[in-house]
Amino acid sequence: MSAPVFFRRTLSPTLGDIVEWTGATAPEGADLSIQVSGLAPLDQGAGGDLVFLDNPKYADQLETTRAAACLMAPRYAARTPAGTVALLTPEPYRAFAKVAARLYPAAARPQSIFGATGVSPGSYVHPEARLEAGVVVDPGAVIGPRAQIGAGTLVGANAVIGPDVCVGRDCSIGSNATVVHALLGDRVHLHPGVRIGQDGFGFAMGPGGHLKVPQLGRVIIQNDVEIGANATIDRGANRDTLIGEGTKIDNLVQIGHNVSVGRHCVIVSQVGVSGSTELSDFVVLGGQVGVAGHLKIGPGAQVAAQSGVMNDVPAGARWGGSPARAVKEWFREHATLAKLARKSGDAP
Repeated sequence: MSAPVFFRRTLSPTLGDIVEWTGATAPEGADLSIQVSGLAPLDQGAGGDLVFLDNPKYADQLETTRAAACLMAPRYAARTPAGTVALLTPEPYRAFAKVAARLYPAAARPQSIFGATGVSPGSYVHPEARLEAGVVVDPGAVIGPRAQIGAGTLVGANAVIGPDVCVGRDCSIGSNATVVHALLGDRVHLHPGVRIGQDGFGFAMGPGGHLKVPQLGRVIIQNDVEIGANATIDRGANRDTLIGEGTKIDNLVQIGHNVSVGRHCVIVSQVGVSGSTELSDFVVLGGQVGVAGHLKIGPGAQVAAQSGVMNDVPAGARWGGSPARAVKEWFREHATLAKLARKSGDAP
């Protein structure tokens, strides 16, 4: 049995094309007519492959690569072996991403599992739903009354789009995803199993029991947001939950009700953000960070993995630990504890 090919290359560009797409600089006299036949890791590059070097940890692999060309920062150019063209750029990883998106566009967003075009048999589209031309609906998908789906959008197998939901153009709703009580902009990509717009965790606590508070808000997701598999974003209780444009959310993230996430944030796997917290633009939360409710994390702040955020975080700050505090303070405390532990171990 031959190995399946999951992602097929759509182009065979030359190095000249790569230079044009990325703005990279090639050495004087380099043969830019060489064709690129594939992409590969630096240590596995061979033949017509294009590779990249971004992390200095892997710089030694450059000297032994057999790739046709390598995207790299100028400081590594002297270590490039004969037979490999050094394509110099200050951001090799971004340049590589641009090339990969052109060669393998199907890998950039969820695709139809059924290979469908148009509305598939076995899907359920309510007669009051409005689908623009070019919408793809896989078998088993359910689209509710008055839902609106923009051109070029995919609704994957067994996905559910609830009543009155609006989904913009060129979006992907992955298989088994659920979108209710929500408005999505253009180029929003939801991976399989994402849950958007279900109840927030709202209860009026009391000695006689916990009274459920109806959750009356929505989820607003702006343009160019990507949300990883099995992530959950609750709708607002008395206002909207908001995800700002360009934000990237990893798999298995929980966003509580009334949370506001700014533009171009990065939220890594297994993060939990409690209700009514505000993340400003360009915030980064490392894996398994827990954020308490009703806090504000300032623009550009970064929180280290497995931290517990229990207070507001200033703009541009770098925090870590549990409870989270400034990284320098956190490191200093660890160093002090390590010294105490060594001293106690030396005691008779």
